[in-house]
Amino acid sequence: MPIIYHIGIKIYYFFILVVSLFNTKAKHWIKGRRDWRDLFPEISDNPKIWFHFASLGEFEQGKPLLQAARKQIPDKKIIITFFSPSGYEIRKNSALGDYILYLPIDSPRNAQDFIRIFNPELAIFNKYEYWYFFYRSLNQHEIPIYITSSIFRENQIFFKWYGSFNRKILSYVTHFFVQNKKSGELLESIGLKNFTLSGDTRFDSVLDLAKNKKEFPIIQKFKGDKKLIIAGSTWPEDEKLLANYHFNDDWKLIIAPHEISESKILDLERLFENKSLRYSKLNEKFEFKSDVKVILIDNIGMLSSLYNYGEIAYIGGGFGAGIHNTLEAAAWGLPVIFGANYQKFQEAKDLIKLTGGFTISNQTDLNTILDKLIHHPETRISAGKIASDYVAKNTGATEIIMDAIFKI
Repeated sequence: MPIIYHIGIKIYYFFILVVSLFNTKAKHWIKGRRDWRDLFPEISDNPKIWFHFASLGEFEQGKPLLQAARKQIPDKKIIITFFSPSGYEIRKNSALGDYILYLPIDSPRNAQDFIRIFNPELAIFNKYEYWYFFYRSLNQHEIPIYITSSIFRENQIFFKWYGSFNRKILSYVTHFFVQNKKSGELLESIGLKNFTLSGDTRFDSVLDLAKNKKEFPIIQKFKGDKKLIIAGSTWPEDEKLLANYHFNDDWKLIIAPHEISESKILDLERLFENKSLRYSKLNEKFEFKSDVKVILIDNIGMLSSLYNYGEIAYIGGGFGAGIHNTLEAAAWGLPVIFGANYQKFQEAKDLIKLTGGFTISNQTDLNTILDKLIHHPETRISAGKIASDYVAKNTGATEIIMDAIFKI
């Protein structure tokens, strides 16, 4: 099976290589891994902790752990690896890491060389990403592997009759820190009892963001005495629904799309006709005309702080692979609306149950929920309070994980 896995990885690499000829993200993915050994010819002998994140979202989720490590064990160097360009390209200069790079392709040689060059004391993988050769090499060198904020579902290959190879990867893990009780039960069902119910470090992360408010004078001026809906990480299906909703004169809209390429922003401008402006073209002296109802955020990094200016949040992705981060908006006390594909996200299910979150399947659903929240402010305020209370009650995972790792 490892041979088949190795061949599959090579095929995947070749596929990305072909796509990189015409796709910028794939080009970064390939270029960032090229000659990675030459970037770190001499590494100090200082003790090191290795943190791995799939992408930007996982980095933000695990950020409280990085901050805690910096504070509690300042003598140790921190290695940060990313799988995706959306993580590395945005956080490659983070002060939280001493060595930041793309995770090399999972192969026997790369795994052995990575450990030889960096020689980590322990490895912390956030949420998921189970790489056979890296895990095996860490195990062979007796380097502990911890999975933080991990979450499992019954339909995953680990729990199928044909998932023995994938269960082998899990067997290399020293300890799992799971988000919910169900994940622990699933691990037990395959004979793994080395887990702690710790919760999700994203709660710590988003609460920290909400405590450190950023000011955006342009957004404040655009809002004026009106109310705002903040639509974050949206996809075309989400944007069409929002464009078809009739906002009254007391409400405006800010859209921070999942992709910010020129073609994407042009599509949004066409969708909202003459009612939108790009954030990059504005300044504090700009005078907004009354017919401008929409601002398009054409940068990355503002969204989590923009929710501070909103009354309602719409979270994109629910008509595709899955919704994006609902907790960032909930932490600011906003009721959250999202599409129907939310089943993989425990927080979304919890928010719906508590009535701090609302799911939609079509235009009629969106119209009904927005009408309810817009025309009944007491309902909107109550839902927002429920959402923020939910975040506050579920913090503390970072402390549990850090204490347990260093106790182990």
